[in-house]
Amino acid sequence: MNNGIRTIAVIGGGGFVGHELCSQLAARGYHLRIPTRHRERVKQGLLELPDAEVFACDVMSDAGLMSALHGCDAVINLVGILHERRSGDFDRVHGEFPRRVVEACKRLGIGRYVHMSALGASADAPSRYLRSRAAGETAAHAAAGEAVQMTVFRPSVIFGRGDSFLTLFASLSALPVVPLAGADVEFQPVWVDDVARAVVSSLDLPETIGQTYELGGPDVFHLRELVQKAARAAGHDPVIIGLPGPAAWLQAFVFEHLPGPIMTRDNLASMQVPNVCRQPWPALFAPGPQRLDAVLPSMFVASDAMARYRQRAAR
Repeated sequence: MNNGIRTIAVIGGGGFVGHELCSQLAARGYHLRIPTRHRERVKQGLLELPDAEVFACDVMSDAGLMSALHGCDAVINLVGILHERRSGDFDRVHGEFPRRVVEACKRLGIGRYVHMSALGASADAPSRYLRSRAAGETAAHAAAGEAVQMTVFRPSVIFGRGDSFLTLFASLSALPVVPLAGADVEFQPVWVDDVARAVVSSLDLPETIGQTYELGGPDVFHLRELVQKAARAAGHDPVIIGLPGPAAWLQAFVFEHLPGPIMTRDNLASMQVPNVCRQPWPALFAPGPQRLDAVLPSMFVASDAMARYRQRAAR
């Protein structure tokens, strides 16, 4: 750790990716500030990480954001949502919030910012989700100027213990029949440990400043294949029926009106384009990513961040 960075704020550190990222950062000896709206919901493993402050804070307010970032040398923003609870949430969370974070960095003299976006982010993408991700990147870059050194990551769908993707499909596969929208869409799933490793590595690599990196695993799968793999790992063997366009749209329409929606019409719109990287895994983040088939058997085995921290610290 020769980058001059000692204290890092990890916004969204209490989530799935944040859990693994904070574990890796702690193993590297960084002091962490992890703001969360609901500290009581944070997993125990995160609370037990050494030299990590996990504290209640509403970073969506200006005062809360400034307080959360105070005293930090770098900021990692993992905040993202897949579904809107109310109209405009994508714009607020993905489009406006990154700019506010970078502006707070400038006011506090924080010179390093790492931004987690999404593969497929583009101003002309088919979904509001992906367009809002692109808007956030653009706004953050504009706010950063020369004052804040910024790196952007665009991962494909991220898998691992406790994810909201393969774990969800594994639970749904207990049904005898799984009707599946977007069954033939291509994804390039990437292991959460590899995503976290790339983010941690970027802090030590000056050449990553000002760059945007797409992150995907070594293999590309159709969604149908991924559901089959998750089902078998969970001990199920359902019949998977791919839904044609109108039926898929109807399913998404129904699902988005359920509590904690599994699928929305905007999610379906995102799947109009393949979720596949244009370039291979960046060589500067070697070694390359793990294959899904190598990780999947262990995904449903109980584990926690503290155990992984102890394992890494002992290396």
